Amino acid sequence: MSQKKIFLVFVAISTVSLLLHHGGHLSWTMGAFHIGCPALRSHPAPGLKPKHTNVVFLKTHKTASTTMQNLLFRFAERNNLTAALPVQACGHQFCYPRSFTSRFVHPHTLPPNIITSHMRFNKAELQRLMPNDTIYITILREPGSMFESLFSYYNQYCQSFKRVPNGSLEAFLEEPWKYYRPDEKDSMYARNTLTFDLGGDKDRPAKDETYARGFVAEVDRVFSLVMIAEYFDESLVLLRHLLSWDLDDILYVKLNMRTPSSKRSLTPGLPSKVRAWNSLDARLYDHFNASLWRQLSVLGPACVAREVRLLRRAQESLMRSCFGGRMPLLRSAAQIKNKDLRPWQPSGKVDIVGYDLPVNLSNGFSSQAQELCLKLIMPEVQYTRVLLRSQSLRYRRSYQLRPQQQTHPIQQPIRTVLPRHPQVQRSQPPPAAPGPASGTRSTSTSKPAAGTQGRTAKIGPRSAQTQASQTEK
Repeated sequence: MSQKKIFLVFVAISTVSLLLHHGGHLSWTMGAFHIGCPALRSHPAPGLKPKHTNVVFLKTHKTASTTMQNLLFRFAERNNLTAALPVQACGHQFCYPRSFTSRFVHPHTLPPNIITSHMRFNKAELQRLMPNDTIYITILREPGSMFESLFSYYNQYCQSFKRVPNGSLEAFLEEPWKYYRPDEKDSMYARNTLTFDLGGDKDRPAKDETYARGFVAEVDRVFSLVMIAEYFDESLVLLRHLLSWDLDDILYVKLNMRTPSSKRSLTPGLPSKVRAWNSLDARLYDHFNASLWRQLSVLGPACVAREVRLLRRAQESLMRSCFGGRMPLLRSAAQIKNKDLRPWQPSGKVDIVGYDLPVNLSNGFSSQAQELCLKLIMPEVQYTRVLLRSQSLRYRRSYQLRPQQQTHPIQQPIRTVLPRHPQVQRSQPPPAAPGPASGTRSTSTSKPAAGTQGRTAKIGPRSAQTQASQTEK
């Protein structure tokens, strides 16, 4: 046997012996090692960039964005950051569907690092509010499944859906203009909802290629990452690399999900009708779905697959530790004993499920671990309330310590026209707002914006679906 072969055999035997000797670490070693893939290191570690902490996440509708919001809320709390939250007159959203303005932000949550509650995107206002190095992120969903979810979720509130006989999605898509009114309240749920959320003109004709191309290009320029709901874990891998976060920072539990009985399958032919009716949303999805996979290819399919496996393994471990060694069971709101964990129900026809923690969770768990498990599964409305309380307390404490000239100027109050119902309210028609690309006004609006500088805004009581506007499936 040649000396080269003898040397290679010796190296192989030595490697196996070393791995057997360190058998306790074998699974971690093999899970984290892959030829050509960067090592998964956690902060602090030599050479790692600091975590990026200034983030705008545009929370779109019915796109798994509530799960993403929960992740960002937890990141903010864990790193002692400030998350911008709405003033009380706006509820748990930034007075959606009105175009966002900084006057909708609660003064106790200024200046912010993170903003992630529902809004209609307004780039100029956000750039004035957020630090210069802020990274912009959003999420999209396949038009067919998203529109089915919108139709189901808002069927009792959106007039364009309510007037359809028997609540038939097929009937609506057969003759959408028979039921749809572009200037009607809440019409943004019935056509090109993603485009509207992003600040665009939802009723721009499909044949206007110049507008469509320009709008998609502007979204591409503004947002560093556009996640895709169908590839949520792969999107989180890109997010982790973009923000230099640790694996622990992107752990999540799916929130705001419907029961299978609340969903309907699209019959053949309906997906194409959905895309034709929501042509701008379809164009956005196609463009950014392709963009996502181009970005993933740069990391390498094997490396992405490895990180997805590690993410799912870590999530399972976290969930088992929070739920008494087993995976959590989805429960209806009526079955959840802790009212802070009951998801809001949009109507009697749609069941939104959530989770309940084991009653014996406190046994052997620190208060910090218990809080982590609680926040991991807390619905949007309750978490927004809890976070506002904690940030207001921090603000008042810091306010007492700051010199008077350094305190943040108090904003003008936002008046409500009518007393607010504690749970369900209806909103005024949204103001006309420019799309991020063209600057044209959306035809879904019927009156000028009331929120100009130097004037007190009047906000009508919020609609039921505005209160219910949590996303997911």
